[in-house]
Amino acid sequence: MTDRTVTDRTSKDRTLKDRAAIVGVGATPYYKRGESVPQLPMELAGKALLAACADAGVGIDAVDGFALYSMGFDTSLFAQWLGIPEVRFTGMLTGGGGGAAGSVGLAAAAVATGQADCVASIMTLQQAASRFGASYAPRGKPGAVYSAPPSPEGNFIQPAGLMGPGQMFAVLAQRHMHLYGTRREHFAEVAISTRENAIRRSTSLMQEPLTLDQYFSARMISDPLCLYDFCLECDGAVAVLTVSAERAKDMQQPPVYIAASANGGAGLWGQAITWLGMPDEYFASSGHRTVAQRAYAMAGITPADVDVALLYDHFSAMVIMQLEDYGFCGIGEGGPFVADGNIRWPTGSIPVNTHGGNLSEAYIIGMTHVKEAVEQLRGTAVNQVADAEVALVTGGPASIPVSNLILHR
Repeated sequence: MTDRTVTDRTSKDRTLKDRAAIVGVGATPYYKRGESVPQLPMELAGKALLAACADAGVGIDAVDGFALYSMGFDTSLFAQWLGIPEVRFTGMLTGGGGGAAGSVGLAAAAVATGQADCVASIMTLQQAASRFGASYAPRGKPGAVYSAPPSPEGNFIQPAGLMGPGQMFAVLAQRHMHLYGTRREHFAEVAISTRENAIRRSTSLMQEPLTLDQYFSARMISDPLCLYDFCLECDGAVAVLTVSAERAKDMQQPPVYIAASANGGAGLWGQAITWLGMPDEYFASSGHRTVAQRAYAMAGITPADVDVALLYDHFSAMVIMQLEDYGFCGIGEGGPFVADGNIRWPTGSIPVNTHGGNLSEAYIIGMTHVKEAVEQLRGTAVNQVADAEVALVTGGPASIPVSNLILHR
């Protein structure tokens, strides 16, 4: 016999739309790489989570789930540290920063299905012992010849000297320039406009304006990407609390509802780090085109409905490609789009990274973007977009999954 409780569900019931809400955000101070020592990474995570609980007006005993991404951490030990009575859900997305926005979607899925009541999404980062920017660099004694274990993807990229994320994303940027006439001036506009947003915030690590002359005078790291095209190297932690939409009504802060979240991507886009085997259709892109379409469909909106975009900006060029993939401009038109001032706050058609982003506020692998989206929709942001009702947050690109959130008040 057919189970009518399943077959009669509406499309809304089968998605996350408006079934969960963010009710608390918290963060530690942001530190330059290594300057958070002697604090431990889990200590930073605990401080951020306690701040998020205070923001929501709940005690730590209300937390019963964790939705993590990238490296994650030992949730069983973390629960003991903080005295959490019971953990009912714990899960983690892969894909490095590609899981940033998606971790909140994972939290929403947990509360919407009754697996937990209050789920924390946390990123804690401390780069004292290692640098993300050197994560694929040769290791060994000075003068030693580096030899990585053989693998299909390694054998493809190593002869070309692609040994770090910046070099790999520089290839995507070069292809975009070749296909569409994108110029370094366009990347500079992303870096400069983001810096202008950052210097208005006391939390930002970068507090000095960035000029076009400074941008072009900076050292080239991987052509066409110079110093200011790269995200910062930082320490710190950010936590976000998600509960059901019903429970959110009784919380201390006005709820920020999750209208949509999608993660994954086109299989042929694959890995932009360590592979670069995408066909030309996908190569000069952020890998977000399929998840963008799914998120808009779930939320029932179009790009024109988005008031502020918090786009994952580990490299400036990837902001331009995400603007295209999310439909704010046509494919290949991202360079002229930013050159016309469209991403500037407060005058642009779609203000981008109003907090300063990974490029200029702090790089906590994308979780600062979620925090800024919540503040924008609460109306408490430093660089407040007037009457903001809908915010887009993205995670990645690095590899599958990339992810996103569409939030509304």
